[in-house]
Amino acid sequence: MGNPGDEYKETRHNVGYNVLDAFAEASNTVFEDKRYGYVAYTSVKNCQLVLLKPTTFMNLSGNAVRYWLNKENIAGEHLLVVVDDLSLPVGTLRLRGKGGAGGHNGLLHIEQVLCSQNYARLRVGIGNGFPPGAQVDFVLGEFDDDDRTAIDALMPTAIDIIKSFCLAGLDITMNQYNKRGGEHHS
Repeated sequence: MGNPGDEYKETRHNVGYNVLDAFAEASNTVFEDKRYGYVAYTSVKNCQLVLLKPTTFMNLSGNAVRYWLNKENIAGEHLLVVVDDLSLPVGTLRLRGKGGAGGHNGLLHIEQVLCSQNYARLRVGIGNGFPPGAQVDFVLGEFDDDDRTAIDALMPTAIDIIKSFCLAGLDITMNQYNKRGGEHHS
């Protein structure tokens, strides 16, 4: 998940885009500008993957997700949403099989469009170092150098989690990567 446009590229809210960019680079594939999003195709062993960076803007992400699930005939249990999470410390990864939106408008829209909370999400911690009322400025702000280093350091693990989700499934991947009370620090 993320927002299109250079002005959003390095923001905390676009960490999902950052993970997919790293995955695409590691897979030697590139994104193409398609309907409702930037799309790249790759495979992990015998699993075909469709990487989607919605261009609907965060709050309408469900439109892109629904379109591409239908277009590519992908079942909901094979959907993995990579999303920023304010409730996790920077540099933390947590895989979940379902759950509420937690105040995240992008997840809320996906939930509304799919009529379900039952889809996997890889939550990427962006921290919550902001005063009351400053959440929007925080998520649309850029990481400082230390936080960017922490985010960059988790990319290989995030890629491994996505691969494991595809090959081994949700439960095995959660058991392997959700350590220390449900969090994985890279």
